[in-house]
Amino acid sequence: MRLDGKATGAVYSILALKYAGPLTSSVAKVLLNTDWDKRIERNYYIWVVQSEEETIVIDCGVRPNLAEQRNLHGYVSPAELLRRVGIDAACVEHLVITHIHRDHVGGLELFPRAKVYIQRKEFDFWTLDPIAMRPSFAQESDPVAVQGLGALRGSERLVLIDGDQEILPGIKLLLTPGHTPALQSVAVTTAKGLAILTSDCAHVHRTFEMDMPSSMICDLPEWMRSLAKLRELVNGNLDMLFPGHDVGMRLNYPEVAEDVTKLM
Repeated sequence: MRLDGKATGAVYSILALKYAGPLTSSVAKVLLNTDWDKRIERNYYIWVVQSEEETIVIDCGVRPNLAEQRNLHGYVSPAELLRRVGIDAACVEHLVITHIHRDHVGGLELFPRAKVYIQRKEFDFWTLDPIAMRPSFAQESDPVAVQGLGALRGSERLVLIDGDQEILPGIKLLLTPGHTPALQSVAVTTAKGLAILTSDCAHVHRTFEMDMPSSMICDLPEWMRSLAKLRELVNGNLDMLFPGHDVGMRLNYPEVAEDVTKLM
């Protein structure tokens, strides 16, 4: 894969599937210490990356019983959303987990056959490090999903990634820590060039413009380096960077099914 986005054979489309939202919070939640008195909406997504040969699901949302327990507004099971675009979650072969927060890994049980790709450092932190059980980290965790991930250790279904790595032609995982110890973004070769699903390296698109993270950062200097890396890879074309929770992914792109939009 060429990180200048020029074709190397495989070319992919990208779908954003909104599984919950909108939820409203202070702007300061998604743009650190900015506009405490103003409100902003955010959505919750998984993504599908498809070529003629491959289907890759990026993140797996929240499992239905946890969504019910937390009264997650506008929730639709990720499995149902995938059905709307002709994909059976139980048959998905490739599942990329960007990071181990409950809204990105909680639906793991919906993908029983998938090979799971995750950064080794992220996996080891959440499954082995006692600090992950301290309140500031645990409040963003889903113990059921973490236990399910841990059970995959040593199996053929778990692929632990160390740094930047191409996993399929035209799909490269990028180590972009800061929000969590080893969050990974996903670089995708598309017909329009290189696009990057940044997950929660940025919660909203304004982050790329303002150089301002969310309030949920475990390592601010690392986050700053990650953001600079992403900007450089798209040669400053911020329209090719897609954040984790921006409502614009639902509102500003063509709808291909209910709650599903085509980004690329």
